[in-house]
Amino acid sequence: MPTVELLFSAQPEHVRTARLVAAAVARRAGVDEAALDEVRLAVGEACSRAVGLHRSNGVEAPVRVMLNEDEKKFSIEVADEVPGNASGGSPDAGADEAADDEGEMGLAVISGLVDDVEVIEGAAGGTIRMSWPTTTA
Repeated sequence: MPTVELLFSAQPEHVRTARLVAAAVARRAGVDEAALDEVRLAVGEACSRAVGLHRSNGVEAPVRVMLNEDEKKFSIEVADEVPGNASGGSPDAGADEAADDEGEMGLAVISGLVDDVEVIEGAAGGTIRMSWPTTTA
């Protein structure tokens, strides 16, 4: 069960809230202070990508963000509900290529920010799973 779970409508203005919550939970979990900017940026990219996918594919379901902490790591999962889109592409043959390129660019930025990242494609949508080590007090 996630430590914190966020569900938000696919509106760009909600991405900032997700970034702020992720940074606060990461800090409480013991993620190094120097890595908090990476957490914020990576979550922002992942959430912006999910919002873009939902909007460009007419998906009304909310974007889902799960934040988990344990003794060794802090992890975040950002899930969209657009089938076949973990790579950033659109299932619609007529989808806008610029949106596809933006999804790919977002994944590239996330990969550059996070050492431990996994992109999962599923029948019900895609998930980006990221994690950071925590320090023990």
